[in-house]
Parts: sequence; C-alpha cells; structure tokens
Amino acid sequence: MQAQIVKWGNSQGIRIPKAFLQSIQVAENDPVDLVLEDEKIVIKKSKGNPIKHKTTRERLIEFYGEDFEKHKDDVDREVIDWGPPVGEEIW
Repeated sequence: MQAQIVKWGNSQGIRIPKAFLQSIQVAENDPVDLVLEDEKIVIKKSKGNPIKHKTTRERLIEFYGEDFEKHKDDVDREVIDWGPPVGEEIW
C-alpha cells in the first residue's frame, strides 16, 4: 500500500489505515515507538508507560533549572490603569 506524507502544523504526517492499527492492537492516542532500521521507519506498539504531558510549571523548571513558585511573592502586583476603552472592547 502506498501513502503520502502531508503537512501537519510544523511537522509532517502520514495516515495509517485502521486495519493496520487494529492488526497490532493500537487505538487512537495509544503511545507507539518509532524506530529507524536500515532506512525504514518501524512503528511498534509501545510496551512502556503512556506519554505524560508536562505542565507549564514542569516545562519552566526544566528550562530555567529552578522552580519559580518560590519567587511568587517577589512579583510586583501593582494595578496599572490602561485608560478607558477605545473602540469596541468589552470590559
């Protein structure tokens, strides 16, 4: 069977026929392992834990190397008056 690579956001994707997925007992949103073997892409049913998406806080800690929650009292919470609405804004 032939398939076509298509643009999917900033990446590329390929549609996999439902029968193929059923044959390896994989359903929508199930994690899979991608392996590159001898110029072939092999998709295998993942035996590991499901993919855990990181929270924004976890991503910031990973990026900056520290937890900014401890700095929450250092933030200047002054209210800024931006003036009256100009145009069709809803306040």
